[in-house]
Amino acid sequence: MKLEGRRKSSNVDDRRGRRSTGGGIKLSGGMIVLILIAAVIFKKNPLALLEQTGALSQGSSEVGETGPLSEEQRKMGDFAAIILASTEDVWAKEFREMGMVYEPPTMVLFTDATDSGCGFASAQTGPFYCPADRDVYLDLSFFDEMSRRFHAPGDFAQAYVIAHEVGHHVQNLLGISDQVHSAQQRSDPTAANRLSVRLELQADFLAGMWARHDQERFGSLEEGDIDEAMRAANAIGDDTLQKQAQGKVVPDSFTHGTSEQRMRWFMKGFRGEPFDPDNTFRAKDL
Repeated sequence: MKLEGRRKSSNVDDRRGRRSTGGGIKLSGGMIVLILIAAVIFKKNPLALLEQTGALSQGSSEVGETGPLSEEQRKMGDFAAIILASTEDVWAKEFREMGMVYEPPTMVLFTDATDSGCGFASAQTGPFYCPADRDVYLDLSFFDEMSRRFHAPGDFAQAYVIAHEVGHHVQNLLGISDQVHSAQQRSDPTAANRLSVRLELQADFLAGMWARHDQERFGSLEEGDIDEAMRAANAIGDDTLQKQAQGKVVPDSFTHGTSEQRMRWFMKGFRGEPFDPDNTFRAKDL
């Protein structure tokens, strides 16, 4: 991506270099992976399962220093702040056209673990949006894992991840998330998962919308950038992750959509299909 001279968002809470010592990971990395897989299979909150198994210690957090940031870490923080600023510009314009005012989220950058309005946040859970405090949480080491484990390197792949989480914030502001969560409470587990898939695919669509508007305004995309986003979307599809983790696919347990669906809905947004709050929920063929 071409980002020279772009502004950085001021809505960044950079907690890197600090570490929560009141709560922490007690189990091995392999056990944590198994617990997270169980969360997918049994449709449980992964943070709750980690707490129930004792993987997370309880108590109020204290702050421990992990040392100064490296030059590479500072550059990654600047990159995330530039992408967040771009989402602010894009969604402020889109909300004005809807007769609304966009309230941007804060991006919390952390190392290893931190506290959030949705509970204890760990790097192992990956990037996420917390509707309780309207913040996006991101341990930037996840991008190393994307490259190493998921074979999805590149700055635009990283931008896609941030834009997807901001997409959840947009859904929250528009009341879409509350409607879905209310419907899930009245549904059986399989139907609730299907609603979750539609919510996630819409966030991919919104990430594609952001990419299109950013390109139109700044000409930021370079050759291969869209391919980077497609590799990332492909790598984190439910079917791909389940095959890697358990050797088989259980469609009723999908919560984010297949690799093909995630790529396709991102491209729908990028190619300019009009957005409405019901687009993924009304679609008969996801």
